[in-house]
Amino acid sequence: MTKDHGKSIKDDEKYEALRDEGYSKSKAAAIANAGDSASEKGGSNPPYEEWTKEELYDRAQELDIEGRSDMSKDELIEALRK
Repeated sequence: MTKDHGKSIKDDEKYEALRDEGYSKSKAAAIANAGDSASEKGGSNPPYEEWTKEELYDRAQELDIEGRSDMSKDELIEALRK
């Protein structure tokens, strides 16, 4: 039987399963409380193809991708997806 973890945990069953898999208490709680929205794929950003080359370059710079200054837009997209 699933233990009731109080109001701080929305999905006790999911929380316990995550703890059994080795997740920390805080990580398991965050995932269990996120609900079904956490499993939806993708974020709110448009696909890289819709970004400008400058935006792609800036993101590559944030991720410290080597050789970014010599890359084309398509090469930046490929590097960012790796």
